[in-house]
Amino acid sequence: MAPARRSYTRASEAERREDLILATLDCIAEVGIQGATVRQIANRAGVTAGLIRHYFTGKDQMLEAAYRAVMDGMTQTAIEAAREDEAPRARLRRFIIANLTPPVTDSRTLSLWAAFISHIQTDPNFAAIHRDNYLAFLQEVETLLLAFFDERGTALSPKQCRSFAISLNALIDGLWLEGTLTADLFDEHELADAALASVEALLRLTPGELTSEK
Repeated sequence: MAPARRSYTRASEAERREDLILATLDCIAEVGIQGATVRQIANRAGVTAGLIRHYFTGKDQMLEAAYRAVMDGMTQTAIEAAREDEAPRARLRRFIIANLTPPVTDSRTLSLWAAFISHIQTDPNFAAIHRDNYLAFLQEVETLLLAFFDERGTALSPKQCRSFAISLNALIDGLWLEGTLTADLFDEHELADAALASVEALLRLTPGELTSEK
């Protein structure tokens, strides 16, 4: 169910823009990017097309904002989950699990991601959004890894850290895609457990360092 829209008489400028982005995502999820017209988005948001032009120059800018919202939402969900704990090991563990469980592994999120992904190779603005999100994700992984290895008293060079972060990101991406496309093939925690075991091997850890809850 889509989030309830706020009253436009009470909403701030930022809230109104957010509601328009949510309406854009709702329309794309239902009819795809080509089918999501400015008029349909306006109707979904309960506003006039003229009001939309107050916040966006056109459909292209709305789509860019919507894509950024999807990507930022996925990354921030995992980051916030990691910050629920103070211990570096627990933070890394929570981050991995959050990337492979709902709401990040969600069929609607996948359909939105798939709708946008073809634009990355043809639209410089979409490519820039993708690049920004990838670098932000990579930086978060590197921060988690540095803290984790520091806690266990193991030196980690910047080159090693970057290499581990790139590989860990690719591992998460692959499991996320498979788990979201074919969710019925996996038990509730199967993907997250597989990821933790794979990250242990990737980081050359002792078996159980991440898979164990303690």
